[in-house]
Amino acid sequence: MTDLRGRITAALKQAMKDKDSDRLSTLRLINAAIKDKDIDARAAGHDDGVADGEVLQILGKMVKQRRESARTYEEGGRLDLAEREEAEVVVIEEFLPQKLDDKAAAAAVDAAISEVGADSIRDMGKVMGVLKSKYTGQMDFGAVGPMVKDRLCG
Repeated sequence: MTDLRGRITAALKQAMKDKDSDRLSTLRLINAAIKDKDIDARAAGHDDGVADGEVLQILGKMVKQRRESARTYEEGGRLDLAEREEAEVVVIEEFLPQKLDDKAAAAAVDAAISEVGADSIRDMGKVMGVLKSKYTGQMDFGAVGPMVKDRLCG
């Protein structure tokens, strides 16, 4: 069992002991999403299931989904549901690495551009691939994309 999965399992057990039903339900959702991907991976011949990098992608996707849902609920006047979604985001983000600040993200972009030898916009996919492999869960790729584009076009 990987370190990240171990942390999630330990948090799940602690939530059971603390009788924290909201936290427990979110942790169970995380485990279910990971197990779904494990099943897909085993069907594809990867007996170990998914690696930590893929677990981070799952968690990132879960955060994004919940933020979108919260925004939709707020627009619909359902603040109770929006707050619940935001509470789930807080629990999920506990397992994601610390977000890079703007300065660190810019340095990571510059490093990735030099690593792949990118010199035009045609190399943007390669640069984004390097960033996603190294910084999953640490940066918002929707915000980083335009930064990469500016560097390659400028």
